[in-house]
Amino acid sequence: MTPERFHQIVEAYGADPCRWPSAERAAGQAWAEMHRQQADAWLAQAAGLDAWLAVDVLAPPDAALQQRIVASAPARQPASQRRTWWWSGAAVAGVGLLGGVAGALAVSFFVLTEAVPPVHESYLTSSFGGSSADWSGE
Repeated sequence: MTPERFHQIVEAYGADPCRWPSAERAAGQAWAEMHRQQADAWLAQAAGLDAWLAVDVLAPPDAALQQRIVASAPARQPASQRRTWWWSGAAVAGVGLLGGVAGALAVSFFVLTEAVPPVHESYLTSSFGGSSADWSGE
């Protein structure tokens, strides 16, 4: 244990060795025994702060405050009403899904039944594939 580490432990956890980390407690107490004068100065400083912090005690809330808090809390809904909300949400989702399927079916029906324009033979040929017209006399 180094003097710096002992000082850090005392500053962080206070003068009582019971609050120190268990892994470093024995080493800290041994260092304090070997360096009593320096350790006592740091421990006295930490003990003053510990005593000051121990004086501050928070009083428990009185019964009137507890009753006001409980009275202002929202009431819990019965389970049957919660189930009703779940079913209505599922119904809305189902209607939306059916609407999407119906719309997709309608669009596909109109696209497939629309008249297909006739294909002209002249569009199917190119200069590489030959032409149906005879241009040899030109």
